[in-house]
Amino acid sequence: MEDKLLDKQYNPKTVEDKWYKFWEENGFFKADPDSNKPRFCIVIPPPNITGKLHMGHALNNTLQDTVIRRKRMQGFDALWLPGTDHAGIATQAVVERELEKENIKKADIGREKFIEKVWEWRRKYGDIILLQLRRLGASCDWSRLRFTLDDGLSRAVKKVFVELYREGHIYRGEYIINWCPHCHTAISDLEVEYTEESSSLWHIKYPIKGSKDFFVVATTRPETMLGDTAVAVHPDDERYKKHHQSKVILPIVGKEIPVITDTFVDPAFGTGAVKVTPAHDPNDYLAGKRHSLPAVVVIDTEGVMNENALHFKGMDRFKAREEIVKELQAKGLIAKIENYTHSIGRCHRCETIIEPYISTQWFLKMSGFSKEAIKVVNEGQIKFFPENNIRIYNEWMENIKDWCISRQLWWGHRIPAWFCDDCGEITVTEETPEKCSACGSGNLRQESDVLDTWFSSQLWPFSTLGWPDETKDLKTYYPTSLLITAPDIIFFWVARMIMMGMKFMGDVPYHEVFFNGMVRDKFGKKMTKSRGNVIDPLDIIESYGTDATRFTLLLLSSPGADIPLDPKRMLGYKSFMNKIWNSTRFALMHLDETVLDTKYEIGDLSLINRWIKARTNHVVREVNEALDGYRFHEAANAVYHFVWHQFCDWYIEAIKPILFSEEKENEKEKAVTKRVLYETIDTIIRLMHPMIPFITEEIWQKIPGSGETIMLAKYPEADSNLENLVADEMDRLMEVIVKIRNMRSELSIPLGEKVDIQIYTKSDVDRAFIDNYKIEIQTLAKVKEIGFTDKLEPADDVAHSPVAGFDLMINYKKFVDVEKEIERITREMARLEKEITLNEGKLNNESFLMKAPAAVVEQVKTDYRELSEKYKKLEKNLKTLQENG
Repeated sequence: MEDKLLDKQYNPKTVEDKWYKFWEENGFFKADPDSNKPRFCIVIPPPNITGKLHMGHALNNTLQDTVIRRKRMQGFDALWLPGTDHAGIATQAVVERELEKENIKKADIGREKFIEKVWEWRRKYGDIILLQLRRLGASCDWSRLRFTLDDGLSRAVKKVFVELYREGHIYRGEYIINWCPHCHTAISDLEVEYTEESSSLWHIKYPIKGSKDFFVVATTRPETMLGDTAVAVHPDDERYKKHHQSKVILPIVGKEIPVITDTFVDPAFGTGAVKVTPAHDPNDYLAGKRHSLPAVVVIDTEGVMNENALHFKGMDRFKAREEIVKELQAKGLIAKIENYTHSIGRCHRCETIIEPYISTQWFLKMSGFSKEAIKVVNEGQIKFFPENNIRIYNEWMENIKDWCISRQLWWGHRIPAWFCDDCGEITVTEETPEKCSACGSGNLRQESDVLDTWFSSQLWPFSTLGWPDETKDLKTYYPTSLLITAPDIIFFWVARMIMMGMKFMGDVPYHEVFFNGMVRDKFGKKMTKSRGNVIDPLDIIESYGTDATRFTLLLLSSPGADIPLDPKRMLGYKSFMNKIWNSTRFALMHLDETVLDTKYEIGDLSLINRWIKARTNHVVREVNEALDGYRFHEAANAVYHFVWHQFCDWYIEAIKPILFSEEKENEKEKAVTKRVLYETIDTIIRLMHPMIPFITEEIWQKIPGSGETIMLAKYPEADSNLENLVADEMDRLMEVIVKIRNMRSELSIPLGEKVDIQIYTKSDVDRAFIDNYKIEIQTLAKVKEIGFTDKLEPADDVAHSPVAGFDLMINYKKFVDVEKEIERITREMARLEKEITLNEGKLNNESFLMKAPAAVVEQVKTDYRELSEKYKKLEKNLKTLQENG
């Protein structure tokens, strides 16, 4: 029996490594396409190989693992396919920094040697995050691990590129793109993060040719004026109609440029006249095309002024801004400078301010794929949870732009296109060509650019299953069942996977998408290294254990809502793990294999056993319904309250007298109670396993009759035969016990003291009810003697209160010094009153409400509410003592 007992204390560290190793070594995570089971498949959002587990990963993968473990237990052949992303920009940057430590630049060693260095780095460090996901308990099928640059996925990428190019969906052309001067590559619109920032709006005078008047042009970027090729006004702006055919003199440069009219000008912005710089602004670029304006590039790929920038050549663009403004001021050409807040685009990787830049790039036309992708979502072939993401998805898809898919990097999928240096023709093919497809020349060179990382990721649901080959996995698991991802990549990834799935597989890539919230700090702010508010989930796991970490995230993951995370929240759920451990440890001390032989009829159960059967069945139904709808927080909350408040606080305490009874006449009831206790624990542990896998496996292994692993046990389902199991008397009994507990609290009776109570009633039914459940009342309410009386006579040492149809009286003065307790409560109420007033003042302060972060305001509201509740409780206790004193 000793080996079936749990240790006195729960130690996550001794449990977690042991069971994960056991699960993985025994192949419990592996899917089997040859089985006859129903299929369920999730592909992991591939983390970057440069990545380290962060709280977003912890949340996302906890949700996925909860789903996949439950599906396995429900009898599905469940595949959770893992993998990583090569993360072009990020990985190249990391390796470049490593080389710089050795005073080596990538240009010094060349492309091939540099790529060798990246692969070397990847082999050494690239799978660290996968080891960390194991620490989280992620039950991925590691035998099917994929990488966006492995041979199979590379072949898929080439095939897709070639086919899309030959069909005219991919083209190469000159266009204005987002350029990162730090990463030295083009980035897509989606990779630019816009933030409201304080700057200036400079009003610059442009002299009108043949006049003493000026056009006053407002701009936030004076450094680009050297590349101006026009000044634009709205055609209907009455202020400038007389100047529609005029020319102006470009300050500093001294050349003449035309005044043009165009509806893209906002007459309300600045002076209503704007400078047009086609080479350095997307809107100006389009205006330049419409009006056949030249595009003069004045800033190079390093963010430095070039040869077209006159004497500012070689200056950083922001230094040039300062010098240009100084020169304009010296010439009297600055009308005014005003403070201005506007949206500034930064590279989402390095936070460098992006530079609009004219460049020859490769583009993918998206409009040809968006219509069908919109249709499958709006018709319900793909369901979004929460549904409000459909509107966001539709808005982007209906206004979709061509995607710049080329990147000026060395690490990534090199574009399979070759230029002929003899005739200029481009040959696009999956295999390296021997000669030009047009002239037959062998003088070919491959495109140096690589594809945007998201190009390979968009193929993830089918390329990871073996496409373009007709593999058994592809036939079995595509379309996949569910995608769980963050809403911030709905356009980067979700929408593109849908478009490519419909294009190359003729079917949706998945049937459901759940968008989890973003994990933020306790004040609701985004976690960033610069803010110093990043929470390392491995630190949390080290302090509180994996199960407590997972359970906290599940409880907080309300659909569509971000999670303000305070690590202190973990402490409460670490206590919950201990509560589970201690209650099951106590129970298992009373259980052995003989419990499996005990039989009973539902109708013959005692009240407490009938009640726990009904409550267990209810929580099983509640949890299943919540998980079916991906309401993880509801499932976790239901389990938490059932286990803590109903199973531990009520059931375990109520059955202790029968478990410890040595009376022969109680043997049958004792055996049946043990059987119900066993069934309840078994159900609870299986119900919670997908959420908290480690502690549940450890406990389940000790339960009589357990199998090889809880992972192969059946997931609990609600029993329709127990739906209407009546335990009304339990509600009345609980009402009586709660009333006694409340009266004890209000009267300040010490917790360790047992009280005598009297029941005033003239009903034989009431007397019989109290007699039937005398032991439960004595045990759960800490009562010594229970008496009955036919008279309700007030006494100095007795407090009374109505409950459940009769009056309850407690003799309390021998336990309490009433005067001292009144004095103590009065002092505490005075202290609370000061804190309540302080919080009330903040909540009535409009300035505080407007300026303080939302999470801070919410915390003040919570403090105010909790303090007020404490005050009201003390106020009630004081009144009780005064009335009975």
